[in-house]
Amino acid sequence: MRAALADMGAPGGLMDAQDPLHLGPIELITKPDLSPNNRDNPTHTAGITFLGQFIDHDMTFDTSSPLGVPTAPESSANARTPSLDLDAVYGRGWIEDPHLYDPADRIKMKVESGGTFEDVPRMGDENAMIADPRNDEHVILAGMQAAFLMFHNNVVDMLRDDGDEQRAGAGGDRAEARLFARARQIVTWHYQWIVVNEFLPAIIGAQLTRDILRGGRRFYRPRPGEHNIPVEFQGAAYRFGHSMVRPSYRANLGTSQDPSPFFGFIFEPLQEGTIPADPPDLRGGCRAARRFVGWQTFFDFGGSQSVNARPNKRIDTKISTPLFQLPLAAIASHDLPTALPQRNLLRHLTWSLPSGQAIAAQMGIRPLAPSQLSELSAFDVGLENSTPLWYYVLKEAEVMEDGLKLTGVGARLVGEVIIGLLQLDSGSYLSQGWRPTLPRRARETFDMVDLLTFAGVDPATRGQ
Repeated sequence: MRAALADMGAPGGLMDAQDPLHLGPIELITKPDLSPNNRDNPTHTAGITFLGQFIDHDMTFDTSSPLGVPTAPESSANARTPSLDLDAVYGRGWIEDPHLYDPADRIKMKVESGGTFEDVPRMGDENAMIADPRNDEHVILAGMQAAFLMFHNNVVDMLRDDGDEQRAGAGGDRAEARLFARARQIVTWHYQWIVVNEFLPAIIGAQLTRDILRGGRRFYRPRPGEHNIPVEFQGAAYRFGHSMVRPSYRANLGTSQDPSPFFGFIFEPLQEGTIPADPPDLRGGCRAARRFVGWQTFFDFGGSQSVNARPNKRIDTKISTPLFQLPLAAIASHDLPTALPQRNLLRHLTWSLPSGQAIAAQMGIRPLAPSQLSELSAFDVGLENSTPLWYYVLKEAEVMEDGLKLTGVGARLVGEVIIGLLQLDSGSYLSQGWRPTLPRRARETFDMVDLLTFAGVDPATRGQ
């Protein structure tokens, strides 16, 4: 079984989209038809992929389970709090993690510059100084981390301008603690609102999102005070986003000083130890003037900027070719294999995950037929009848929804866990019955474009 899973996820194997990388990063984003196995998703913009990755890093971080070696899930500690509370941004707070905060204003986050626009703070070796090192895996995720840092800082400024500091009491640690707590609550609640009202409807559909919110959770129902992350979610279902990653992106449209757009593969094979200071791909851990995010490529800001937004790839069983050779620095454990699909599939052995068919039976959902998974029969170990959950979730979306969104087992797992984590948190916006208060384009909602605009990283603010 281990050999079969490794073969399934191997470079050039069943799941490799075989993107024609020789055409270069510009052609593969401007002419998507050149990669027929890797279809665009017209219902998503490219930023949804990285919002999903950012959310993942806010919920789960397994630092100890060896790939492919059976491990009791209960023994695998989660280094994140499963509460969607932005601990990947705030760490343990301004008192316990002062290195994450501005020494000139200790309740504001530390933000640096890459020479043109914002960057996460970095040490002398350019490793990011952030609460979760995974949020510097590539330029886009580092840019999202920096945007949230700036979002917090602007909320602090807003509260001070509104007089909240004076109402909290003049000066001292207590007043600063109150102001910080209020700012973090505003930031976190707006983020949680986006998760439920923008991200989930895009991934599982608006109808299922409403059904879970109004009709209740059918399967994710832990006892009060004991909610955690199911391994079926962390190790399989939520990894659907790997299928949405494009082989290349336009990180930005350049600047007024240098109007050259920065196109790059998400990752490009480069020999470790010879990586230049400003690599040609979008890997993280580097600082240069062009290594920033022009968000008009990733979200639709409307008006004349709409033409710049690019779509995700569909949720299906074909994975962009660059993800089959990750840089070791982009792997939290810095170990082999470097093919992301192999790593995902071997986790099924690590945690002895049930098959997709077994979970479908438990949920009362009609399972995919063996004929719909016939490509797996070639491995001669019965995978078409007992399919690794990650592959099964991708295949469900591919067969039943043409790759536009999750469905069946995958949709139910993802939707119930995310909504459940918020419902079980007495401090979440859902539990408090709160609605957005910050400026927004549409009165009834608040989305990532609104967040990026308030953070000051939108194209109009920066004159891109």
